[in-house]
Order: sequence, then structure tokens, then C-alpha cells
Amino acid sequence: MPMYAVKTTASQERTVADMIMNREVDDIHAALAPDSLTSYVMVEAEDDAVLSRVLEEIPHARDIVPGESSISEVEHFLSPTPDVEGIAEGDIVELIAGPFKGEKAQVQRIDEGKDQVTVELYEATVPIPVTVRGDQIRVLDSEER
Repeated sequence: MPMYAVKTTASQERTVADMIMNREVDDIHAALAPDSLTSYVMVEAEDDAVLSRVLEEIPHARDIVPGESSISEVEHFLSPTPDVEGIAEGDIVELIAGPFKGEKAQVQRIDEGKDQVTVELYEATVPIPVTVRGDQIRVLDSEER
């Protein structure tokens, strides 16, 4: 099934994708608006003629980029990146959620499978290892820099 790139107004990608899917046209199967792709929506459709007719009625949809894409070219947009990506052992982090919100800590261990990080709080008089989800911390200083 061919994929087509549709040029949109900036910051309207999600709206355009939703409107395309709300038309419920049988020949259009999916619309994808990845955050990392600004001003474009990927649409899976039988052919570009059907897509062109639908886009005429949708505000913020500009044009179809000439040519087709395959699912293999957009696959990397479909798999979520783990929250612990870019965090290394020894990094200085700030906890941004949970009971220790606002505390600074040093990363001791990273569990990519569970998307969790074990940190040691800085201000604690006794070093306490605390395990938190990857989305609950923000890197302040990385040793790799």
C-alpha cells in the first residue's frame, strides 16, 4: 500500500490527519502525524487521486508531495523512543515528578527494558537509591559532554 506525504500548515499536522480520517473514505487507510515531522502528514491510500479529492475539502492541507513512499520509509516514526535514551550512568539529573520532585540526583543504573532509572539523591545524608520512570527525570549535566 503506497504512502503519500501531504504538505500542511505548520502546527496543523494533527488536525489535518484527524480531518482526513474523519472523512471515512474507503480508499484511505491511515494518516500519521509524527511530532518529529513538521508541516507534513503521511497518508496511506490506494492512489493519489482519491487523496487529492479529499484534500480539496480540508483546510490547512496544502498539497501532495510528488511520488510515493513505502511503509519501510516511515516505520521509524511508529516505534516510540524510550524515555531513558540519552541518559548515561553518572549523569546529574533533577526529578521532575513524584515524591522527590525538585531533588537533584546522580544516575546509578539504567534499565532500558523497563524504561526506569535508579538514582542516588544528592542532599540525602544517607545515600538512598531510588528507582523512577525515565519520564520523571530531566538531565542537568552529562559526563559525556
